[in-house]
Amino acid sequence: MTETDLHGSAAPPIERAAVIGAGTMGSGIATLFADAGISVRLIDAAPEALERARAAIDRIYAARVAKGRMTAEARQARTSAITFETDLAAAASAEAVIEAVFEALALKREIFGRLGRLCSATALLATNTSTLDVDAIAAAAPHPERSLGMHFFSPAHAMKLLEVVRGAKTSSQSVARAAALGKRLGKVPVVVGNCDGFVGNRMLLGYRREAEFLVLDGATPAQVDGALERFGMAMGPFAVSDLAGIDIGWRSKQERIARGAAPKFALTNLSDKLVAAGRLGQKTGKGWYRYEAGSRERFPDPEVEAIVAAERAEKALTTRAVSDDEIVQRCIFALVNEGARILAEGIAASAADIDTIWVNGYGFPAARGGPMRYATDTGIATVVATVERFAQADPDFWKPDDALRAL
Repeated sequence: MTETDLHGSAAPPIERAAVIGAGTMGSGIATLFADAGISVRLIDAAPEALERARAAIDRIYAARVAKGRMTAEARQARTSAITFETDLAAAASAEAVIEAVFEALALKREIFGRLGRLCSATALLATNTSTLDVDAIAAAAPHPERSLGMHFFSPAHAMKLLEVVRGAKTSSQSVARAAALGKRLGKVPVVVGNCDGFVGNRMLLGYRREAEFLVLDGATPAQVDGALERFGMAMGPFAVSDLAGIDIGWRSKQERIARGAAPKFALTNLSDKLVAAGRLGQKTGKGWYRYEAGSRERFPDPEVEAIVAAERAEKALTTRAVSDDEIVQRCIFALVNEGARILAEGIAASAADIDTIWVNGYGFPAARGGPMRYATDTGIATVVATVERFAQADPDFWKPDDALRAL
């Protein structure tokens, strides 16, 4: 197998890799390399984190053996391909390194700076950040042409999407090598530009924002999730938040505020209040919903109703009946409007790329083709008219982008 850049020159295939950070994401990425027959060193300064990662990887492979998807011999070969190290120097010989530590710009820059001194000038250096500035991270290491983002989705060993994030100085060959590596790891790679949240998470912010404001308007989390699931979404936004952990989105919000990247439109304080109440989702047995021990069945919770009521009172809002059609329009057209901005800025190369991201990474119904295809099928004029109607009540968020009108 060879990897080819966008101009046709060949690069040797990657056979040695390293993953920095042994959390859930890092251990999942390590299994991808092992599954692809690439030896990988999983590196974390904390021995206890490595032990947790070793156990998590063992559980992934044990489950495959139990389901008949892998032989015991294959399991042994793949676990043998992963070594666990506490010293970053173990990455020195890697041909591709993926940094997967938690979302802290200073830490990621420190790691990239050290990797830049340790690894060869031709080694691919990738950050798995989901929102941070790839250029700011890449600038910490020499040879920025070999640095970029490779944004995997959780759980990394199962989710198909990979956003390959091109930095300002990333070479075409590095982009092509990362995309080829993504395919070898069994992913669907989509090349995107560098901005806050890239494509998928940038669009997700407005989608979730509308879901929360619909609840303040009078819908329940169960009604919002139900309407969107009947539309075809794999899971509604509140169910997804509980599954991923409400604190994950909350931390992302705090991080954006800290670096001066908070959105210009208003957000609710509902997630802040849920986190303050210890409602982090399924992992604590309560989030937007209540959960019984050992079950993922969702139950409405009066405590959430009280939190929502308090937020309404603080904002002096009155409730009204909210239809399922309004839920779908506000959430899905929020995706479309932001998608149009992303296209106009050149962050995504095409509407099809946006649709690929949302179908493969966010559970958008494949039968509807993706949010941009859905807008085309609905009729762009209809979408614009609906967005303009929403803008009468909420102009800061709903002002239709010129690119949407141009479509």
